[in-house]
Amino acid sequence: KFEFFPSVSTADQDGLLRHTPDQPESPRILTIAIIGAPNAGKSTLSNQLLGRKLFPVSSKVHTTRCQAQGVITENNTQVILLDTPGMVNTIKAKRHNLEKSLHQDPWESVKLADVVLVLVDVSVKWMRKSLHLEVLKCLSQNPAVPSILVLNKLQQEEHVFALGTKQTGRLITATRPSVQRPLLMKHVDLLKDKGSLLEITEILTEGIVKGKKAQVQSAIKSSHKTTKPEDGRFVKKDEASQNSTEQSQGSLISDPSSGIPAHLTKRELTRKDSEKVGWAHFQEVFMLSAINGDEVETLKTYLMSLAKPGEWAFHSDVVTTQSPQEICDNIIREKLLEYLPREIPYSITQVTNLWEESSSGELVIMQTLLVAKENHVKLVIGADGQLISRIAKEAGQDLMNAFLCDVRLRLTVKFRK
Repeated sequence: KFEFFPSVSTADQDGLLRHTPDQPESPRILTIAIIGAPNAGKSTLSNQLLGRKLFPVSSKVHTTRCQAQGVITENNTQVILLDTPGMVNTIKAKRHNLEKSLHQDPWESVKLADVVLVLVDVSVKWMRKSLHLEVLKCLSQNPAVPSILVLNKLQQEEHVFALGTKQTGRLITATRPSVQRPLLMKHVDLLKDKGSLLEITEILTEGIVKGKKAQVQSAIKSSHKTTKPEDGRFVKKDEASQNSTEQSQGSLISDPSSGIPAHLTKRELTRKDSEKVGWAHFQEVFMLSAINGDEVETLKTYLMSLAKPGEWAFHSDVVTTQSPQEICDNIIREKLLEYLPREIPYSITQVTNLWEESSSGELVIMQTLLVAKENHVKLVIGADGQLISRIAKEAGQDLMNAFLCDVRLRLTVKFRK
């Protein structure tokens, strides 16, 4: 269960954002942009990394409408997550009348980032065959920003085997050693049909990670207790033979152009975007399940290790740059997306009529949902008002969990004339 910060006052949140960061001794900082195709799981991963649900999540595309920031502060390290909308091209944005932020924010976020995470939903067949064209364009036009590939929505399966002469808690599948011996292990596999992990990785990375021929290293958990760290990354060839107790650490930021030939110009990188299916300049590849949190901690530990010396951007109490009202709107919109069909939720305008804290500490919120078509009013309200009541009840419960206080939420539906 996720927890949130308790403040429901915009003034309090604004004050916290303006407050001078409480700099620790030897502060470190890192800014990460998370990009990918629509509905790849970017907000779900952001919430898992933050350890709290700050960003809306639904099964429909374009749940995230603009860049939102989350802040992880641990010990002397601060990591800023830039959660972005799913990438779309200009033609599609105009065709579906999408706001400019859906197209522009991912690009702007990459320019602000120290590292970019490219999230791919490998449970969707077409996403396994190539990176999203807009993602490839963005990477090609920002080659100096180090990038990490994250394969999302993996499935847990058990396999009984080990490759190699030593039990290392890891599986290297790019080369086949001469000695095999059985050993019960849990293998995080990509697909229920045991599709080729190596083949997918070869496609999306063009067979190269950190400038070298890649080998696959999957996340394997021994059936007995072990003190070795769980490691869910792919490794380059020369790492495959290192000691199995080595931590999943990197020096990604120290050489931002690592793996990119010095003579390769931006024009050359972008020349054949339409022909590319993968990106040969990823620094690392991780595999995880953002939904249930498998291997997210491994990724988080690695990202924290990449932070470089620098002053914090936010006070340690800040967990998001969003206002309480923005969080409220997002939670309600998440429910609308989940329960309403087709295009209806995308055309709804939310108007907050009342935001009031009573003397008893109860937060009273009244919001009007303005629909684009008159016949949509009945659809949103539902038979005997059951649907809108359910949406209000579930959103109200999420708001109580968010703000750690009693919340009374009332939703009204009207036709926007």
